[in-house]
Amino acid sequence: MHRILDRRPSRWLVIVALSAGCAGGGGGIARKPFGSTQRGEAVSAYTLKNAHGIELQVLDYGGIIVSLRVPDRTGRVADVVLGFDSLADYQRGSPYFGALIGRYGNRIARGRFTLEGRTYTLATNNGPNHLHGGVRGFDKVVWSVAPFERGDSVGLVLNYTSPDGEEGYPGTLRATVTYTLTSANELIFDYHATTDRATPVNLTQHSYFNLAGDGTGDILGHVVTINADRFTPVDSTLIPTGEIRSVAGTPFDFRTPTPIGARIEQHDQQLRYGPGYDHNFVLNKGGNELTLAAHVYEPTTGRVMEISTTEPGLQFYSGNFLDGTLRGKHGVVYRHRYGFAMETQHFPDSPNKPAFPSTILRPGEEYRSRTVYRFRIQP
Repeated sequence: MHRILDRRPSRWLVIVALSAGCAGGGGGIARKPFGSTQRGEAVSAYTLKNAHGIELQVLDYGGIIVSLRVPDRTGRVADVVLGFDSLADYQRGSPYFGALIGRYGNRIARGRFTLEGRTYTLATNNGPNHLHGGVRGFDKVVWSVAPFERGDSVGLVLNYTSPDGEEGYPGTLRATVTYTLTSANELIFDYHATTDRATPVNLTQHSYFNLAGDGTGDILGHVVTINADRFTPVDSTLIPTGEIRSVAGTPFDFRTPTPIGARIEQHDQQLRYGPGYDHNFVLNKGGNELTLAAHVYEPTTGRVMEISTTEPGLQFYSGNFLDGTLRGKHGVVYRHRYGFAMETQHFPDSPNKPAFPSTILRPGEEYRSRTVYRFRIQP
């Protein structure tokens, strides 16, 4: 139903549902300045609220989710995503905190791929490889934004046109992303993209989560379940080898609830390459229907995050490269593994791996997908 390439008139939806036992209408949007880019572009922060106290702050720079405030089992509301207080910090060296990623989420080996007989060269901004769209990917551009209120929902429509040749990619890509906050405590991301030339496209969202609250400590006690019998092993530069391997008998077996820290220090070559979890899981799917991909439970607060998606893969990243050099919101030091990411996606390096599901978008086709992040409380 929700193929990454689909000629039917439809859209790509990513839904983050916040289920805290409340319903109703109402809400609002507030906008305030958030500084200027190094290019002199004014940046704004938009705060979206519903009638039940769910609050989201988004920048037009990179579509960045700066904060997401949700309740715990006692009703206490806390910010559960990592980020910064200033635009300068995001520009200075953010590890993609909260950002929209494009044109290609994850890595492309050696920054090269061949398409229709022509080889394209991209930036190598992650060791020998291309990562998350390059030096100036979609996370580092200012999107045009139109706020809206529609019935019991509030939201933002973000538009960006990536010109032919930007960061080395072929074709002009037109992308629209809609963020909607509903009275049912859902945060909906609606993505749509078209192109005038064949090009790889693999968009994703790169929020780092700590369900105990931003800056409260590491995420090793979070209990994770991933609906995947297989994963894609990587080489020492984190490029998939092309093998699709069973998780059985490995530290990558999250088919039953397992704390992140339970096996992360085991002597395993793949964990050494990580270092930790930074791998694509091949989701158990019967097709392109919406399927439960992962379940994350934080025991001290009772917060639960459930992820469903139509995408074939999920990149689970355990915050391995956070090392205490970054100060986040309110001056909190982000130490080793203070946040995790769950990026729904097509597989890394797919343009160079013909056996992987294709990420090539062609003229006349639409790029679309659906992911659901559902937050609820477990007593």
